[in-house]
Amino acid sequence: MTKTIALLVTLDTKYQEADYLIERIEKRGQKALLMDIGVVGEAGTSASIPREEIAAAGGASLQDLLKNPTREAAGPIMVKGSISILLKKIAADEVHAVLGLGGTQGTSSCCNIMQALPYGFPKIMVSTIASGDTSGFVGIKDITMMFSVSDILKLNPFTRKILANAAAAACGMAEVETQFAMEKSDKPLIGLSNLGVLTNGAMEAIRYLEEKGYEVIVFHAVGSGGRAMEQMMKEGIIGAVFDYAMGEIADDVWSVLRAGGPERLTVAGKLGLPQVLCPGGAEHLGILVPPNKVPDQFKDHDYVFHSPVVFVPRLNAEEIVRVAKSICERLQHTKGDAYFMIPRGGVGRYSKAGASLYDKESDDAFFNYLKAHLPESIEVVDCEEYAEDPSFVRKGVDLLIEMIEGN
Repeated sequence: MTKTIALLVTLDTKYQEADYLIERIEKRGQKALLMDIGVVGEAGTSASIPREEIAAAGGASLQDLLKNPTREAAGPIMVKGSISILLKKIAADEVHAVLGLGGTQGTSSCCNIMQALPYGFPKIMVSTIASGDTSGFVGIKDITMMFSVSDILKLNPFTRKILANAAAAACGMAEVETQFAMEKSDKPLIGLSNLGVLTNGAMEAIRYLEEKGYEVIVFHAVGSGGRAMEQMMKEGIIGAVFDYAMGEIADDVWSVLRAGGPERLTVAGKLGLPQVLCPGGAEHLGILVPPNKVPDQFKDHDYVFHSPVVFVPRLNAEEIVRVAKSICERLQHTKGDAYFMIPRGGVGRYSKAGASLYDKESDDAFFNYLKAHLPESIEVVDCEEYAEDPSFVRKGVDLLIEMIEGN
């Protein structure tokens, strides 16, 4: 079956590159659907879907946009229109991959479009800024960023090779037979958050859930992971959650490495999904530092280095109550179908008894605040075990399955 690759290009400046991509895609026996997401300037080649059609799909006429053309006004319209067109074509099995080209502005527009497309659908962005921090462009979607090295401005022997690689990658992804699709089942897909200090426990949870006939998606709870897990809840991919790691909440309070954002820990409750919660890894922060450099404000704390550039300080009793307060505030949305498990033996490998960050006073302050302030709709399960103990993990899984199968 012939596959169609949608190309997101501003045809006033990148028409040569667009024509070359079409040539390379067609040489592989596939089809290109060229979408002109530009507004100002004459298109240098014909688009399969011209800018007029995209603007109309975004709720405006191109004529109106051109009366006082600015990127701030036109950009959101062209993004909205492109999303609308692509989602319809993807649903109709008329587009099988998307490939974008751009500098700073083009990357922003193309990636905003790609972030609205389904998980598993191939998304490739050839960008002049893909060698830096691309987190703001990728967000929590599976976008493949490809560094163009040189500017994307007219063809030369080098850009031809980069674009040929990109076209081949898009065709290859579109041709992959494995598809991400949810099969109808009475057993929902389970979301599981995890951190390195909890990996043994996460592996035990996966084994036990699989024994019970459930499949699991694990998310590395470093900010993007937790947000992606919750986005999949919104999209109906994940139907229940073992939220085992909450370092994203601690880091959000301090605005450091693993910050999960203000919505983290609110989605399952708003949706009414069964959830078992554990404050794994919430007793410490993750802070990016120069190699082996201890920040001044934490020199009086117990600490370890997770890696030479990731500094991990233990929160004291006063500081950890701030984390507990944030957890309780976020969980006010939860109206039922939830258990909160307290592991008195320690919330992670660094802070269990005998470990470098063990601090009973801080633990007690944390757990006591949680017990006193969590919403009454959430049942607290106070356990003596350490968070990675198999008995603790299996207890959590049993509670989750009980909620799922009791509904």
